[in-house]
Amino acid sequence: MKVSTTTVLIANLAYNANAFMSVTSTRARMPMQLSNSMKHLPPSCSDEIIESFDPLHLSCNEKEASSNIDMKATSWAPLVALAFLAPEVANAAGPDWGIFEGRTGSLLHPVVMGGTFLLSCSAALKGFQYRRQRTLGDDISALKKTLPDLGGAANLNDAIAQAKAAENPDSGLVAKLQGALPIQNEIDALVAERKDLSSKGLRDSHFSQGALLAFLGTAFAIEGPLNTYARAGKLFPGPHLYAGAGLVVLWAAAAACVPAMQKGNDTARSIHIAANVSGMGLFAWQIITGWPILLKVTELTKWP
Repeated sequence: MKVSTTTVLIANLAYNANAFMSVTSTRARMPMQLSNSMKHLPPSCSDEIIESFDPLHLSCNEKEASSNIDMKATSWAPLVALAFLAPEVANAAGPDWGIFEGRTGSLLHPVVMGGTFLLSCSAALKGFQYRRQRTLGDDISALKKTLPDLGGAANLNDAIAQAKAAENPDSGLVAKLQGALPIQNEIDALVAERKDLSSKGLRDSHFSQGALLAFLGTAFAIEGPLNTYARAGKLFPGPHLYAGAGLVVLWAAAAACVPAMQKGNDTARSIHIAANVSGMGLFAWQIITGWPILLKVTELTKWP
């Protein structure tokens, strides 16, 4: 247990509080000629005289009160000392955390957070791919509206073949249908892209990676400051710490939008995307500000 100089001084002052509460008196031998006049005094006052006029003999009462105060001050001294010892224990660097105070525990935070940055990039990519898969249907529908009347045919190629096979082919209709072939090719490409994206299970993969990111990121965003406090006994507020706190807030905001997104709320989707994009920017800033800290920790710690 660490005991500061201030605590020792306070305990000493509390123990010697009687130095400030005792009544000052001067012991002196009574002259022979006053002995007869002082015979009426109580025995406790028979061998001392107070340096003031005291016809009511109040000095004896003051002496007894002072003795009681001295005894109370002495009995309270240990409690006062313990009261000031408690903050010292709470503010200490803490117990020996062993391997968690060494280089192994200190590198755990940057290694895991580096991995979560890559996980964040992967989750963002899958999120944009799923958004693309979801919006392709609207793009395909809009392009189909620009096609000419197919005359009941299943697709544009069938409509062209049907127009050419008519008894009296309409060259204008055939040319119009053939002019729409680039649009049909674009539609076919979008349909193939949507089919490919659907086969990847992007929705579930994005959700799983986002949940894992929120858990690991939040856990090790807290572990980092705890490791610092275990090693140094204090924290070092600065850009790295502030950006980390902001990043956790953005993760929480993005996760809070998920229920509304599942109900088709486009505003929630926009907030979700904005929070995650901003979070990736803060995450990149975390790497920049954390690199000097990593070098310093590596220099000052030892394996394990």
